[in-house]
Amino acid sequence: MRRLIIWLVTHGVAVAFGFALGIYLLPILTAPPSPDAAELEQSASDAMFTADLTRELRGSDFVHWGEGSISIAADKIVHMGKLAPGPDYKLYLVPEFVDHEDAFEPIKASAVQVGDVKTFDGFILDVPAGIDVTQYNTVLVWCEAFAEFITAAQYR
Repeated sequence: MRRLIIWLVTHGVAVAFGFALGIYLLPILTAPPSPDAAELEQSASDAMFTADLTRELRGSDFVHWGEGSISIAADKIVHMGKLAPGPDYKLYLVPEFVDHEDAFEPIKASAVQVGDVKTFDGFILDVPAGIDVTQYNTVLVWCEAFAEFITAAQYR
């Protein structure tokens, strides 16, 4: 009986570890290629606003972070830098700066979702028609699947 309990515990831990590792690695393995540096720089050249993403935010930790610069134009948002890999990332425009999920969740209804972030070494997202980036002051990367804050930057 003791042997069975030890076997169940050790194999349960191995399955749980494998599942967690799969959640972490799957987005990396299935991510499309990131835009190259020249494409990112060209796309960012029309920016109206720029800001820096940093790992030093209250909601960022060793598995939820972003760094680099983000450029905001009327028709596109360009990130040059790195994001911690993860599933189901979304980019939001927010009317006030937030640095943690407990600050974002109460105002999420006033934020607007720009699009899906599928690459972790820079991205280019088109701003959907009807969204005026000047009505917001912060960009925020959010993990929708786990309701986790990744990073944010105030651009005006």
